[in-house]
Amino acid sequence: MKKVEAIIKPFKLEDVREALSEVGITGMTATEVKGFGRQKGHTELYRGAEYVVDFLPKVKLELVVASDQVAACIEAITNAARTGKIGDGKIFVTPVEQVIRIRTGEEDEAAI
Repeated sequence: MKKVEAIIKPFKLEDVREALSEVGITGMTATEVKGFGRQKGHTELYRGAEYVVDFLPKVKLELVVASDQVAACIEAITNAARTGKIGDGKIFVTPVEQVIRIRTGEEDEAAI
C-alpha cells in the first residue's frame, strides 16, 4: 500500500476528484493549505497599498491506495491538475505499513 499526497490548485479539486473516481479511487481527504515553492508568492494591491502574499492557497489531497493502483492514481491527478503554469503542484508517494478500519477492524487493503 502507498500513501499519495498531492498539492494542487484549489480550482482543480473537482476535476481531480472526478478523474480519480474514473480510475476506481473513491476515498480521499482534502485539506485547504497554504504554501509556496518556486512561485515565491506574488504582489497584490489592497486599498492602494502593495503587499506580498507569500503563502498561496492550495489543496492537499491524501489517499491510501493499493500498490497496483499508484500509477493510475498519479496519472489521473497529473492529467486533471495540470494547467501548464507555475504552481500546478507536486505529488508525493510514501509506503504505508498498516491500515485499520476503526468501525469493522478490517486491516490493510480490506480497510482501504
